[in-house]
Amino acid sequence: MIRNLFGLFGSAILFSTMTAAASAQDDMEEEANWSIAIHGGAGTIDRDKITPEKDTEIRAALNKALTIGSDILKDGGTAMNAITATIISLENNPNFNAGKGAVFTWDRTNELDSSIMDGSDLSAGAVAGINGTKNPILLARAVKDNSPHVMLSGEGANQFSREQGLEQVTPDYYATPHRLQQIEAVLAREISAADVDYKFGTVGAVAHDRGGNMAAGTSTGGMTGKRWGRIGDSPVIGAGTYADNRSCAISATGSGEYFIRLGVAHEICARIRMRWPIAIEEAQLTVPKDEDGNYTYIIHASEFMLSDAEIQQIADDVIAELGELGGDGGIIYATPWGQAGYSFNTAGMYRGRATSEGEQSVAIYGDE
Repeated sequence: MIRNLFGLFGSAILFSTMTAAASAQDDMEEEANWSIAIHGGAGTIDRDKITPEKDTEIRAALNKALTIGSDILKDGGTAMNAITATIISLENNPNFNAGKGAVFTWDRTNELDSSIMDGSDLSAGAVAGINGTKNPILLARAVKDNSPHVMLSGEGANQFSREQGLEQVTPDYYATPHRLQQIEAVLAREISAADVDYKFGTVGAVAHDRGGNMAAGTSTGGMTGKRWGRIGDSPVIGAGTYADNRSCAISATGSGEYFIRLGVAHEICARIRMRWPIAIEEAQLTVPKDEDGNYTYIIHASEFMLSDAEIQQIADDVIAELGELGGDGGIIYATPWGQAGYSFNTAGMYRGRATSEGEQSVAIYGDE
């Protein structure tokens, strides 16, 4: 923890630490760091339930999407463009519950949800209960960029999509044999979607670009067998998606009702935003004073960052609270300091991350 970092060492080590922090910050500014994290859903993802062939296929899909976003960020592209392109790749892959391969409702239809947010100005766009648009994330972005609204739903959103000239598809585009089998099993047995071999296949991406801006986006087909126009957390700004340059970018996947109740995405960002100045104040208190009682060194926000461990702890604490309510799932995060990671309380989560430090990795199971 940061308070331990500064509170347990003597003056010499303190100044060495502060100098290193300033140097690290200077290096980050010179290198213009970037980071990206992605997810393709969380849930009952065990090794004995995924064939080696499917394991390889999913990892390839995650790596492809991660590379698309990373290349944009490496070339100086924006976080918004990086996550948009990344999510399009995931929406086009039938292994996930978004776009192609979206799950079916009780009425054997598709109702897709998506949202996107720009951390630089807190602008956001979202759509709920749509169909006909090939890539819902593009419609969410069009709402953000080309309308005075934040969220559109149903036929109105479909109409807006057509007016925006977005690529349209027929209902059979979303269908895959696997999704059809799922809904038929639910309807034939009249069981809850929770009893299906179920994974929250929602997709999402978060990023921090070289310009210091952050963005988050999420896209989903919703819940298998959902009824009555049910809408989960994915299109709800603050629940399934949130981005703020002052704290973090978050995309969530899981049991949406609980993410909405806890406001998970915003809650994590708010805790990071509140913790940062407190940590600076705590560190300042450990700086030695001169004979006149003045601090011999003033810690500036530009040279200070929350540690990897502290960011992870904040995310883990919120996901733990989600679990206490009865919710399952997880989140991915990116921070203004270049960190990218995830937190989840399920057996596994399709996930990946890449940073300007040279890391690129994907994972599926909880023990990876």
